[in-house]
Amino acid sequence: QVQLVESGGGLVQAGGSLRLSCAASGSIFRLNAVNWYRQAPGKQRELVATITTGGSTKYADAVKGRFTISRDNAENTVYLQMNSLKPEDTATYYCNVPTAWGAYWGKGTLVTVSS
Repeated sequence: QVQLVESGGGLVQAGGSLRLSCAASGSIFRLNAVNWYRQAPGKQRELVATITTGGSTKYADAVKGRFTISRDNAENTVYLQMNSLKPEDTATYYCNVPTAWGAYWGKGTLVTVSS
């Protein structure tokens, strides 16, 4: 039905930047809100950022001012721009689309921030 694929993760030094992408098999991003979650080993999954169909955004306090969620002009990809990265940002990042019929998840992309 719907496939979400995250990309853009990797290894980066503290203070550096990465841009994560979430590509959808269809144009569901124009119909639903999109979330970025992250989960580090031994920690609970946490909501990082949200973008609504109207373009409103919301961020976790831990990343506010450093991360930016956005959609591209084609409305088929959602991005998470990550600046001023810290070692505590190290986690697997997941794209999530909640719908009235259930939630879709990608397989995740790993972000590792070294000190």
